[in-house]
Order: sequence, then C-alpha cells, then structure tokens
Amino acid sequence: MTWADAVALSVPMHTAMRLGLRAATAVREQSPGTPICLYGLYAPVSRDATVGRLVDRVIAGEYEPALVAWATQVAQGTAAVPPPGQVVHLGRGGFRTPARHLLPPLDRYARLVVDGEERLVGYTEASHGCAFRCRHCPVPTIYDGRTRIVAGDVVADDIDQLVAAGARHITFGDPDFLGGAHHALRVVRALHDRHPDITFDCTTKIELILRHREVWDEMAALGCLFVVSAVETVDDEILARLDKGHTAAEAVQAVKVVRASGIELRPSLLPFTPWTTLEGLVELIDFVAANDLVGNVDPVHYTIRLLLPEGSLLADHPDVVPHLDGYDSDRLGWRWRAADPRVDELQEKLASVVEDHVAAGTPTGEVFLEVRALVRAAAGLAPDTDAGVVAAAAAGAGRPRLSEPWFCCAEPTEGQLAPLGD
Repeated sequence: MTWADAVALSVPMHTAMRLGLRAATAVREQSPGTPICLYGLYAPVSRDATVGRLVDRVIAGEYEPALVAWATQVAQGTAAVPPPGQVVHLGRGGFRTPARHLLPPLDRYARLVVDGEERLVGYTEASHGCAFRCRHCPVPTIYDGRTRIVAGDVVADDIDQLVAAGARHITFGDPDFLGGAHHALRVVRALHDRHPDITFDCTTKIELILRHREVWDEMAALGCLFVVSAVETVDDEILARLDKGHTAAEAVQAVKVVRASGIELRPSLLPFTPWTTLEGLVELIDFVAANDLVGNVDPVHYTIRLLLPEGSLLADHPDVVPHLDGYDSDRLGWRWRAADPRVDELQEKLASVVEDHVAAGTPTGEVFLEVRALVRAAAGLAPDTDAGVVAAAAAGAGRPRLSEPWFCCAEPTEGQLAPLGD
C-alpha cells in the first residue's frame, strides 16, 4: 500500500463492513502508518474496538463533507481522532455530481439480466435515509426517521454520465425511493425525457406501494422493470415486532398492484428470527409459490437470519432479550437462538445448500424446489408433488433481475469472504 497516502473504505452494509474490516487489517499489516477511514451506514459498528486501533476515523450519515475534510487534513498532516460524538453527520448540504471516471468501469459491477441478455447497470441515489423506523433495519440507527434529498439536477447529471459510460439500466439505491414520492417521480420523468430507452428499478416499502398505487402505471411507462420490497415474512406477529407497517395480506395486494402495471415485485425476505416456527417457514414458501414469485426471489433470501448489530433498535426489545447469547465482536452482532432449535438447524442446512447451488449456477426454480422439500421435511410434512408448485418453480425464469443478489442485512457468504483471505 505504499502508493496510497490514505485509505477510505465504504461500508454501507453489514457484508461490506465485515469485508472492510478484513481489508483494513490487511492495509494495517502492510503499511502500519497509512491513515484508514471507514465511512457509510455501518461505520460506527464496534467503533470502540476499531477507532485508534484498526482505523483512524469512522464517518456515518451524510459523510461526504466529513470525508473530504478528513482527506484534506491527512494531506495537510493535521488529521486527528475527533471527539467520540463526531461520528454521525446529518447536516443538510448540497451534493455534487459524482466523479464516476475515478471508479472501475461498469462491466465490473452487477448487470441487469432480462430477455436472455445482460445489460450494464448504473447505480445512483435520489435520497438518503428513511422516514420509517423498522426495528431490524440499520438505517434508523443513523438517520432516526430523517431523509436527505439529492437535488434532481444532480441525479440527472449523474445518470447522464452513467449512460455515457454504457449503462442501459439504472438502479436507484435509495433506502426507500417513494419516501419522497413527488421527488422520485420528478427524477424518473427526467430520466425518461433524457434517455427514453433506459430502464430502472427501485426499492420501497409494501405500505408505500399501496399508498401510492396510482403511480405504478406511470412508473411502468417511464421504464420501471421491477421494484424491490421488504416482505420479510408472512407471520403478522413477527411483522409487528419488526414494526414493518404491513401485513401478509397487504404484501399479496402489493404484488398484484405492481404486476397489474406490468412491473414485477422482487421480495427481500427475513425468514429466520428468534420467533420463527417451522410452520411459519412452510407458509412463507407457500406464499412465494402461490403468488408466482419463485422467479422473483434470489435463493439467498431463503436463508437470511436476523442481524442484530451494535445499536440495533431490536437488541433491547423485551421479546428479543430472552433469546440473546452475547455480542460477537468478530461477526459484529448479537448472537441469538431461536425458540425452536430445529429452526436454527434448518437455517444452517439451507445456507449451505443454497450457497452450493448458487456457486454451481443451478436455476432458481430448482433451488426453490429443494428448499421447499427441506422446509417441509423439517416441519414433518410429506414431500409435495403439487403440479401447481412445480409449474410455479418453472415460471418466471426470464423475469428481470440483477446478476448479483440484493440483500442488505445478511451475513457474508464464504464466497464473498474468500478473496480477502482469513
């Protein structure tokens, strides 16, 4: 690392933080004097163990001004560890168009898979933060119900340069794109006016899909191919504990609403929680088949286990505390055990099976059928030969998706950790 004056690592997700700490360790070993900064949503996690030991600075929230200030201080030789409270920055400021030419080319990133081909994808954000406080989500721990809007002209200029770099599809990475619905519509209208052949996707809550059901015909006409939404589970009691703001029945409605406009819903799932039952998992798998979503769910979502990082809004919830088993500083989260030990055993089995299938390139429908068989067997149910389920598994293979599965709050896979070594 002798070529670098300083190293800043982006850690917007749990997986990124785990990978970032490994990368920071490697930098520290190779170049002990190189200043290191972690910036992004997960930067403050375990900061008592990282700041001053592994890294020199952590910055969360609206990190851009603070990150620039730190880099300037490093260059001037005046950088110092700030007071403990100077970690989260939520000030309102202007945004500049990102310098995309400094990043790797788009063919190094995930692609859109649709109609038998792959298309280059550009990523941008029209807003930061979220007005909601879902208890399992990392965003409220930093933004606490606040949002920050990126000016429409900045977003449009960013999209222009992404398209010039070869992007044929835009992913809006906002935590909740419809959190500011009027702003979001202005952004995608501008996108369509400037680049009518470019498609896009976005992420939003089930309740906002239903609250703004009048926008989806226009969204489809403007190029929206799919929308990611956190369905999580079909157990209404668990949804209430997570403060998700929707019910299982409303998730079914949301699928119908967007599909009526020609848009597919790609659910993110959280099957494994301290309160998950085997019967509840069977219901979740049945929900996927019954709503023709097999082709819409990345198989990794059948394995995701609730993360409770430092500062989680759930960590001191009275329904969680009895299940906790200490904080794991290596895994950056609270350990917990399910009320039913068989649930934990099934999660480990599914994680191994799904990772093997994904590595082998097994079609999504085939993975679903094996997951379904394992879940039913764990619940003591007979193998299912329902022709409708088999047909559902075969349907939807060509639906639009990104080539890299989208999941925010999950443990990294061994395949993701392997390139950075032990």
